[in-house]
Amino acid sequence: MRKPKMILFDYGQTLLDEEHFDGIKGTLAVLEKCVKNPNNITAEEIQSFANELNKDFGRYDPKNSHLCQFEIHNHSFQNYLYDYFKLERIVPPIVLETIFWNAASPAKPTINIIPFLDYLYSENIRTGVISNISFSGDALKNRINEFLPNNRFEFIIATSEYIFRKPQKRIFELALRKSNCYADEVWYCGDNAICDVDGAKSAGLTPVWYKGAHENYSNIPQKESIVIHDWLELIGILDGTTMM
Repeated sequence: MRKPKMILFDYGQTLLDEEHFDGIKGTLAVLEKCVKNPNNITAEEIQSFANELNKDFGRYDPKNSHLCQFEIHNHSFQNYLYDYFKLERIVPPIVLETIFWNAASPAKPTINIIPFLDYLYSENIRTGVISNISFSGDALKNRINEFLPNNRFEFIIATSEYIFRKPQKRIFELALRKSNCYADEVWYCGDNAICDVDGAKSAGLTPVWYKGAHENYSNIPQKESIVIHDWLELIGILDGTTMM
């Protein structure tokens, strides 16, 4: 098997294992950075309204989220949400979204991702990231760099900055353009069966279905992929010491 020139990664539950999302905790942290809340709106009320907005967008439905192939930038979302309730903020948008994100969904590196990245760099295999995410590209880069400070990702694509979401092939095509690689020279690792596995395969990349962060999946890939539960398994596959 020919080694790839480059391996691209999903972010959530692939590079970092995020805890269960708690929007109320995130909103409570945001309210501490507001100097005016004229109607004394609670975090619960704000999050309830945010959930309504997300339903309007068709986001975060685990059964149908892959059907939503266009991204809405979080700065636009939080501007509407907080202005709707007349909340006066005292920090810039990127600081506000980072405060929310850190409180709502703490993270840690997935098991063995650091030694796996070190292995790739020792083998001169290039790396990058494509993430379906509404948080800004800068916020995503900051979080990845915080937890994986020695990464050498050549680019980190947040779909919030580029309109299209996986499994839409255009976001994979953008990454290929950035990499100057052909599709058959690139592998893509992710935990989502449809967005990551089927999406990457449809764009011509070799998909790797990473199942190490959790095992309960509501969807199964329709296309063939490499399946791993630990990043060390992929080292064995790349070295030819482990059968796919």
